Amino acid sequence: VGMRVQLDHLQPTAVGIEVAVEAVLEKVEGRRLIFHVNVNDPRGLVATGRVTRVIVDTERFLEKSR
Repeated sequence: VGMRVQLDHLQPTAVGIEVAVEAVLEKVEGRRLIFHVNVNDPRGLVATGRVTRVIVDTERFLEKSR
């Protein structure tokens, strides 16, 4: 489950231009997974940051969401 997205947008990308995203697992803290992410278009790096996700028990999570 997504917990946090921290992203620095470094330069604009034109509408319709394809971007490539790379996510590398940087750290595991218990159930938290922290990824370093880079976003590139044909001209180079357009955004960089971190994404934090949490591993959850699916059944328990769905019960709480009802």
